[in-house]
Amino acid sequence: MKNLSIDHLPLVSIIIPCRNERRFIGDCLDSVIANDYPEGRLEVLVINGVSEDGTQTVIEGYARQYPWIRLIENREKITPVALNIGIKNAKGEIILWMSAHNRYEKDYVSRSVESLEKYGADNVGGIMRTLPREDTYIGKAIVASLSHRFGVGNSYFRVMPKEPKWVDTVFGGCYRREVFDRVGLFNKNLVRGQDMEFNLRLKKAGGKTLLVPDIVSYYYARSDIKSFWKHNFANGVWAILPFLYSPIMPVSWRHLVPLIFVISLIGSAALGFVWTPLLFLFLIILCSYGLTNLGASLQIALEKRNVRYMLVMPFVFASLHFAYGLGSLWGLCKVLSSGSFWTRLFGLQKQNGMQKK
Repeated sequence: MKNLSIDHLPLVSIIIPCRNERRFIGDCLDSVIANDYPEGRLEVLVINGVSEDGTQTVIEGYARQYPWIRLIENREKITPVALNIGIKNAKGEIILWMSAHNRYEKDYVSRSVESLEKYGADNVGGIMRTLPREDTYIGKAIVASLSHRFGVGNSYFRVMPKEPKWVDTVFGGCYRREVFDRVGLFNKNLVRGQDMEFNLRLKKAGGKTLLVPDIVSYYYARSDIKSFWKHNFANGVWAILPFLYSPIMPVSWRHLVPLIFVISLIGSAALGFVWTPLLFLFLIILCSYGLTNLGASLQIALEKRNVRYMLVMPFVFASLHFAYGLGSLWGLCKVLSSGSFWTRLFGLQKQNGMQKK
């Protein structure tokens, strides 16, 4: 790509869904403006979901100064609708999804486009370095939990592999436009998890998603336990609710681990009152988790060379896992109580039976 003239570079449409992001949208747009990809081959579509905090005023200021930045309204407010609006209005050969909550390295766009061509991928994404919103030990501990395998498993864009890696999904994504002609748009029913579900549909259609560690963005994580808990509870709910709206397995297995953990704890504790040996299973699960938690917390404290992390990390890890697991359990209850889930499930079974005949 470095050998191409500006006129031969693909036009890139950057889509930024946002709602009530006044605190972060300026930093996001500043980092986009500072990117090394030529302005003449860029358009930025900021899809505003009826913000109530002055976000629109900030975006309008940028749009007046930079004619290649456009503000588009999203009356339905949610991310998948914003993405679909952006794709329909985009003129580019390349569609690049950015989050208003992040800022981006100056070569983010150029490396994304170059990697699409270099590796023959259908979707390319990078790593996300997590930063605290507030400079507190809780904030720093939350950041550490979101960058550690015990916290987020094999979420590669968070735990940062050293080499490019083919994966199921990435943060955001840089897509060839034809992907959406082939696979369709984002599932508008998925308030969260629409990226995972779309990328799994892409994979099922034969598409390939690549994580490139040289593509870097920065995410500002929540810095207090209350908002951290609420955010992860909602993430847990939406790890399960996609089963109501998608005909495929809409999440990866790692998203179900907290649910299995919580069900195992609650189930063994409850049934232990009926059959005492199950209380030992409860204790084994709880103690195993506690020891692993302490081990991961100790590792972080040693890496940070600060014993105070040992005081907060176990609590932060537990908040992450239990909030997500309980949210998933709540989501599971909603799915199992939905008539549409069972209707679709039995319909798929009937369809598969007819195909076998």
